[in-house]
Amino acid sequence: MSAYSHDRRAWLLLATPALAFTCAACASTGATPRPFPTPGGTSAAPASSVARASSNATALDTYALVGTALALRGAPYRNGGADPKGFDCSGFTQYVFAQYGVALPRAVHDQYQSGQSIDPRDLAPGDLVFFTTTDPGVSHVAIAVGGDEFVHAPSSTGVVRVERLGSSYWSPRFVGARRIAPTP
Repeated sequence: MSAYSHDRRAWLLLATPALAFTCAACASTGATPRPFPTPGGTSAAPASSVARASSNATALDTYALVGTALALRGAPYRNGGADPKGFDCSGFTQYVFAQYGVALPRAVHDQYQSGQSIDPRDLAPGDLVFFTTTDPGVSHVAIAVGGDEFVHAPSSTGVVRVERLGSSYWSPRFVGARRIAPTP
């Protein structure tokens, strides 16, 4: 895919309104993310567009990380899922960050304890955003895309997709955000 097509596709994604839906909490089993490429021998994104962090990196390439997350749009929800055959919310975030050498815990609650807490006004692409959906406290996690959008594995009736933080469903359920640094 040419750089123009990739940029145009990203722009169209940002211009597309998000759909409203209901959401169930994520499972937090002990599943381990599987490496790229996806099952069937093909990558979810062209190798040239998926930059990976090296083990001695001092900064996480959040542009590439968000690109990887967006390339997984359409992957089905699967309770306990942590690979492109199916994701739950924390399996999705764990898998995406693992592609850049960053180990996240498996459970949503544990991911909420990771990294650095950030003010929502300072939210940047690649930050984790957390919500309360079915239980008091943190029960859902997603990856900030930029602007008012995030990408996530929403529920048993959904697929990985982009939503708006300011929507009438997500806004009152927002709990906080965390910035994750690369693993040294």
